[in-house]
Amino acid sequence: MFRGVVHASVLLVQRYLPDPFIFAVLLTFVVFLAGWWVTPAGPLEMVQYWGEGFWGLLEFSMQMVLILVTGYVLARADWIRRVLQGIAGSARTPGQAIVLTTLVSALASWLNWGFGLVVGALIAKEVARKVPKVDYRVLVAGAYTGFIVWHGGISGSVPLKIATDDSFGVIVPTSETIFAPFSLIPALILIFTLPFFMWMLQPRQEERVTVDQGLLEEESAISAVTRTGITPAERLEQSSWISWVTGGMGFLYIGMHLWKQGGQLDLNIVIFLFLILGLILHQTPRRYLSALSAAVRETGGIVIQFPFYAGMMGMISMSGLGQVVSQWFIGISTETTFPLFTFLSAGFLNIFIPSGGGQWAVQGPIVLPAGEALGVSPAKTAMAVAWGDAWTNLIQPFWALPLLAIARLSARDIMGYCLLALFYSGIVIGLGLLFL
Repeated sequence: MFRGVVHASVLLVQRYLPDPFIFAVLLTFVVFLAGWWVTPAGPLEMVQYWGEGFWGLLEFSMQMVLILVTGYVLARADWIRRVLQGIAGSARTPGQAIVLTTLVSALASWLNWGFGLVVGALIAKEVARKVPKVDYRVLVAGAYTGFIVWHGGISGSVPLKIATDDSFGVIVPTSETIFAPFSLIPALILIFTLPFFMWMLQPRQEERVTVDQGLLEEESAISAVTRTGITPAERLEQSSWISWVTGGMGFLYIGMHLWKQGGQLDLNIVIFLFLILGLILHQTPRRYLSALSAAVRETGGIVIQFPFYAGMMGMISMSGLGQVVSQWFIGISTETTFPLFTFLSAGFLNIFIPSGGGQWAVQGPIVLPAGEALGVSPAKTAMAVAWGDAWTNLIQPFWALPLLAIARLSARDIMGYCLLALFYSGIVIGLGLLFL
């Protein structure tokens, strides 16, 4: 019976899930019609809100692109790649391959979401070389499924935002959000059980879809120019001292920042940390720039979709649609169930606003006062939104784009398996918010 459910989920997604860009456009139509129907806004007002919101996430978009690009560049450093190849070598069977890939992706995503997406894709390719009989769709799905823990990790935009920005009248340290039991325990459970859940989704051996080994060939190697007679400018590009000096200055600044902030992380310092680490591990500016070019190429699909989701955010926030959705969930909540219903409402809104910071800007002003009125701490309310935002990424193909570009698959290839992981992870997170 379980295999039948897996098969049905895969067929459903393959038949009805459109390209991620078309998906974003269709969601725009859905938000437009819902705002017109549910709120007092008319069609012309909804168009106005869409256009005004279209560029409303430029600053955050840049932060998201930078954290993804710097994570990608760091993951492509030779030292990191050698580590991944060594880890991949420990897999001997298809089941071990899936468990290992999902586990590595989850651990990397908890550290940094951009790093996790790229590491997940790269480890999947390395493992597929070592275990060619593994079902490549499930393998890559496992790499993406590990991404779910990112918003409970140290690069989570909501806990980092609320730790440094008092625009909502409250500052909450990460010790009360990321490292609180109601968030940390579900994160650990998912990190160490999702790999085995994905192992269960493998099809029978005769039904497995393996990858053409030619698709796993490496892109052009990142290496310094070695020809003789290079110019002084080229010599500078290949000078390791530039990277080391810049890296030293960067680590000095990071240390001073953490000292002043009591060790608290924020989004910008995480971006800066991964940029500096990337510079040092790539050793020369030329190698770093080569990796950067590949990162920009692989992440281009996300860049063009951000304005469309920002437009949806504009319609949802300015029309009051987000408030209607949040208030409906609040209206059926008690002190005990409020975190769970906030998590569910955030999961629903994330389909239309797949941006943790953007979603927090819409939901934060609504759920924080409501939570306090019910006796729920701001920390738990914030993490309920954060986990909801991460949860439905499993069926929102937006963030899968860079991973899929590296793995050379389409969203339809993996989302059927991710749909089942959505139900399992929702139970784990929901129980944590209810009882911890």
